[in-house]
Amino acid sequence: MAVRLGLGLPQHRQYDLARDVTDVARTAERIGYDSVWVYERALVPENPTQGLYGIPGLPWPDSYKGLAHPLVTLTLAAAVTERVRLGTGIVVAPLHGAFQLAKALATLDAASGGRVIAGLGSGWSTDEFAAASATPYGERSRTLHETIDVCRAVWGPDPVSYEGRLATVDAAVVGPKPAHPIPVLVAASGPKALARLVDHGDGWIPVAMGAAAYADGWQRLQDIAAERGRSQPILRVPRVNALYSAKPYDGDDRQPFQGSVEQIVEDLAAHAEVGMDEVLIDLQTTPRDAQELKDVAAEVYEKARAAGL
Repeated sequence: MAVRLGLGLPQHRQYDLARDVTDVARTAERIGYDSVWVYERALVPENPTQGLYGIPGLPWPDSYKGLAHPLVTLTLAAAVTERVRLGTGIVVAPLHGAFQLAKALATLDAASGGRVIAGLGSGWSTDEFAAASATPYGERSRTLHETIDVCRAVWGPDPVSYEGRLATVDAAVVGPKPAHPIPVLVAASGPKALARLVDHGDGWIPVAMGAAAYADGWQRLQDIAAERGRSQPILRVPRVNALYSAKPYDGDDRQPFQGSVEQIVEDLAAHAEVGMDEVLIDLQTTPRDAQELKDVAAEVYEKARAAGL
């Protein structure tokens, strides 16, 4: 069975949101992509309290500046497509009220005919938490996983009842309901986060940083699932942050998914050998505009399928 291929929608500031989101979404569906995706970055501080991903001294990329809201972007895409699934890869759950996030995702799923995939993460930016979260940064993992519990309750049958730290619902009608069971993918890497994924999630959405690292993470996740007695399969949907260039990147310091379309597809094939159900290919960072993004997306799709993906 071929790997499902997903494309990241244009959210960066070099794109015209009024025109390019719907244009790229339609084009992705026409090319043959199975899904379109968004991600979240709430702000970019002028003087960060921490480095990128919490790594000291690592600068935040300029591409994060002015990133469009993920659910608004995905709604634009839903309105002009019929087949592609609509994924969040990822939304930072603690930056949203759990009940309202659950209701928004359910509404989008109902309106789109059952096409939503909910990729959720706990976040890493203290600056974003200071601006947008009602829960403390130190409780972000707990907040993520209670958010998933709230979603399950809200998406379930009426009357909805739930009592927890983030929400209290006392036997209420909550609608609309999703048109299909929304799969929940969790971003996780450490042992505790992977254990919570096993307990709460349907699948894993790691950042693809090389086939060896991906294989190691998958083996650790399988081991934890076995320890905790999980028999239900875990979906694997790695996120690819590609840095496309027209010419091959020939330096010894080439990062995974950096370079030409051929190099990107080679890296995709290496990850596919480890195993994946779907892959989110985000190409939007380096193209000049939507036309180049569409052209590169079409070439990646064609060459990935030709390579047997």
